[in-house]
Amino acid sequence: MARRIDLNADLGEGLGPWTMGDDEAMLGIVTSANVACGGHAGDPETMFRTAELAAANDVTMGAHPGYVDPAGFGRRIIPMSAAEITRMVAAQIGGFVAVAAVAGATVRYVKAHGALANLAARDADVARAVARAVRAVDADLALLAISGTELERVGRAEGLDTYAEIFADRGYLPDGQLVPRGEPGAMIHDATAAAERLFDFLDTGRMPVVDGGTVALDAHSVCVHGDSPGAVEMARSLRARFEADGVTLASFLDHS
Repeated sequence: MARRIDLNADLGEGLGPWTMGDDEAMLGIVTSANVACGGHAGDPETMFRTAELAAANDVTMGAHPGYVDPAGFGRRIIPMSAAEITRMVAAQIGGFVAVAAVAGATVRYVKAHGALANLAARDADVARAVARAVRAVDADLALLAISGTELERVGRAEGLDTYAEIFADRGYLPDGQLVPRGEPGAMIHDATAAAERLFDFLDTGRMPVVDGGTVALDAHSVCVHGDSPGAVEMARSLRARFEADGVTLASFLDHS
């Protein structure tokens, strides 16, 4: 088993007075936080509060851009050209970098959200649009991409420090893509089942898929969705299991 792993969550997904999930609890558990930056969710005040909390908990922060579609929570594809996607992603990254600076915090990576991430996982043109936005804003920003996808491949081809992510609470298709939300097997809500599947993967490098087989994937980071029911319980359970098995929890960007 890998003796070192990162545990990340999508956070800062409130909007104005409305909150999503328990960011304060999650930031006491995870080692990296993907912070919504005004597309699918988030606003300057929410970004600021999340950045402050992440910094106080020594949690590595990344920008989490997505389609500008709060009503659909960024989980619907919005028809856009590649150039439009690049500008949209760059604007969101830049906005969060600026707000985080006001909070005295640093943004170190980018992870695409929802439908944008899933489209970039299979469409090389969209993947390049995302990667080029990251590079244009700051070529030193890392890219966190779904393992085994076009975005992971293109990120490296574009010269970005690119890392692979798997999901503790999502089902997988035989090609390594995620099961679309709303389909059977898309979400895993049982913390024990998620932990067992994850530890089998870390031992073997093969992720169980919905048809009963497995697919080979790499992993620098494991994600628990902060908006999912029971997210805190699942993240806490995974962390406890890691620590009991002698696995070090640390940011994927911490090479020390």
